[in-house]
Amino acid sequence: YNQDVYVNIAGGLQLTEPAADLALCAAVASSARNVVLNPRSAIMGEVGLAGEVRAVGQAQRRIAECARMGFDQIILPAGNLRGLKEQSGVTLYGVKTVAEALAHLL
Repeated sequence: YNQDVYVNIAGGLQLTEPAADLALCAAVASSARNVVLNPRSAIMGEVGLAGEVRAVGQAQRRIAECARMGFDQIILPAGNLRGLKEQSGVTLYGVKTVAEALAHLL
């Protein structure tokens, strides 16, 4: 109620990927709390109006790409954990809400 949030995507990029919702929430929360997020963490998930985190498409491919890029911790929707193959050197944290994601990150 007493905070305004403005988000600027570098280079004027239009962000239409719903899986970026959770990462954006984490960035705003880290700024509000003045806490730096782990730079080796990847965050993905669509966020609903009640703070629930919804599954994203092609989670296995996203995880493989994150691992290839050097991320060792991935926060993703709990709904995506079922049926995933483990990725060597990567820890997956399934979350159901934004609050759960922030508890892992902050």
